[in-house]
Amino acid sequence: MIRVSSAEFQRHLATYHDAALTQGVAILHHGRERTVLISAEEYHRLKRRDRQVLELGDFTQADVAAVEATRAPEATKAFDDEIAS
Repeated sequence: MIRVSSAEFQRHLATYHDAALTQGVAILHHGRERTVLISAEEYHRLKRRDRQVLELGDFTQADVAAVEATRAPEATKAFDDEIAS
């Protein structure tokens, strides 16, 4: 990923638009990543993944075992009284 200051991005907008077609361009604000420019194709690919529905058959045995082994953090015990027995 390319990292560039917002001032540099504004000075060379076309260059970074072209670069975003093949890799993300992180635009920095006061030295910290604030936004990332990506291609429209990559954006739509990511949005499709957000809405992907998986069925139980899509999980491997290792996935199922990992879910079964998961335990809630101790801090969640404070909410146990909200569960109807």
